[in-house]
Amino acid sequence: MTLSALIFDVDGTLAETEEAHRAAFNESFARWGLDWHWTQDTYRQLLKTTGGKERIAVWQAGAPRLSPDEIAQLHREKTALYAEKLNDLVLRPGVRDLISDARAAGLKLAVATTTNRPNVEALAQACWGKTADAIFDVIAAGDEVAAKKPAPDVFQLALKRLNLKAEQCLAFEDSLNGLKSAKAAGLRVLMTASAYTDDEDHSTADWECPSLRFQCLPTLLKDALTP
Repeated sequence: MTLSALIFDVDGTLAETEEAHRAAFNESFARWGLDWHWTQDTYRQLLKTTGGKERIAVWQAGAPRLSPDEIAQLHREKTALYAEKLNDLVLRPGVRDLISDARAAGLKLAVATTTNRPNVEALAQACWGKTADAIFDVIAAGDEVAAKKPAPDVFQLALKRLNLKAEQCLAFEDSLNGLKSAKAAGLRVLMTASAYTDDEDHSTADWECPSLRFQCLPTLLKDALTP
């Protein structure tokens, strides 16, 4: 079946954003007077839990200091801080050209992410200087579904909004949870490991690529992008 759409994860796939997220979490903790600090090693482990609010809940498990409402408020403040830290953010190699070439080839572009819509907007503004809707035809975010990755919900939502079948689309992911989510939704998956997921086993992916540069892409995608 003809390839009709590309569906992208955001954090780690479009850009290496996790250090900005980690810094925003730590700054938020300090502002709240919490003696919490997430090191890179700690954050690598916490990323196995999808969703920022969910990571905070896991972190304080056994000795809760914040209520669910307080976690939600802290996370909102963290989201605002995160957007302020993206001034120097750049897309991962090949991403800009891939999205431009896909648009020129008539492919639809979508996002299926565990993060929330404000974070998608912040990345779009930082990297393209445009709103997310100006880059992507469809955005499906983690706060719009009942279950986050590795559940298939967010990819299923993206497919519904695209009005396409899974076999007409290709998903791009960097994490094992994302891979499981996309596969559970029936999608073919191209994996491109990021700085925080390069120790994971992605062998169940259809393709594994070190970057999204054209020369690294599978033939299926190259053919769809070539006039």
